[in-house]
Amino acid sequence: MYITITPQTLGGAYSQSVANFVAYLEKENQGLEQQDMEHFFNQYGDEINTKDVIKEIDGNGAKLKKTEPKFYSITISPSTYELKQLQNSSKDLKAYTRELMKDYVTSFNREINGKPITINDVKYFAKIEHQRSYKGTDKQVKENQPFATKILQNKQYLRKIERGELTGDIGRLKQKINQLEKEAPHQQNGKRIVQGMHKDGNQSHIHIIVSRKDASNSVSLSPGSKYKASDVVMNGKKVKRGFDRDIFFANAEKTFDKQFGYKRNYAESYKAKKDFIKNPKLYFSVLMGLSKNEKAIAFKMLGKSGLPMINIPTNKVQLAIKAIKQLKRGVDIAIKSSSIGI
Repeated sequence: MYITITPQTLGGAYSQSVANFVAYLEKENQGLEQQDMEHFFNQYGDEINTKDVIKEIDGNGAKLKKTEPKFYSITISPSTYELKQLQNSSKDLKAYTRELMKDYVTSFNREINGKPITINDVKYFAKIEHQRSYKGTDKQVKENQPFATKILQNKQYLRKIERGELTGDIGRLKQKINQLEKEAPHQQNGKRIVQGMHKDGNQSHIHIIVSRKDASNSVSLSPGSKYKASDVVMNGKKVKRGFDRDIFFANAEKTFDKQFGYKRNYAESYKAKKDFIKNPKLYFSVLMGLSKNEKAIAFKMLGKSGLPMINIPTNKVQLAIKAIKQLKRGVDIAIKSSSIGI
């Protein structure tokens, strides 16, 4: 599972309205019948109108400066393995979102009127999406780019021949273009992967818009706080502050596993990501210490995420010296794509 929390910006500045983001999240509904659309929802309501989403979020930023985020975007992207555990992507992810937001509020070290904040203290709206498109930064698009450039050059040459500006063998040129299309290393359903192409398979994921201010529009609740949960003394008074992302990410994973009976492999766990970042030797040691079946699953997961599969030394000394050097770069990519992101 991959989770990100980001403030929404527009041209380098914080967005003063959620309208553009809401419009962006409505893109999948275009051309669909009413019964096939995915609507905004929150903890207690379904099929919430986009106008109400904009009105509620935009009207809930009292005393916030233009240099401060008005709202945050939380994106939850379950892995292929996690999605297979669901019976109904829309229904199940909606139920999971509502449990996840309980984890969100408990990750704040804040109080409102002397009481810990609850789910009723946050204002959020969420939406399920089922499509993802390849971006220009994706590995598949970048590695196909040299072929895309040659194909474009040949197509431009072909058009000039067809207009009579140049002379050449049209049939041979078309054959060359077709050959380049087939030679591109990354294909999907027999076609070269290009920027904007929809990704194949189940791509269901969740977008959450959460207001920076609490539901009463009086208290600032920032998941982007640079402070972890801590107590400080300000003006002689003890004050609670901060948001613990570490706790949020770990609990988000646990909630999913409990809710859907998911048996999580070490390689896709939040603990694995932390181990890899803080102690690579421990990460590889635990990885190699898994049972035969679990180890096979782990390397299958990492392999699909971009890990260059090589012969892994089984000796712990070799593991610490050789394997880390050879695999660290590949596993770093795999970890980012298969685990909860920080």
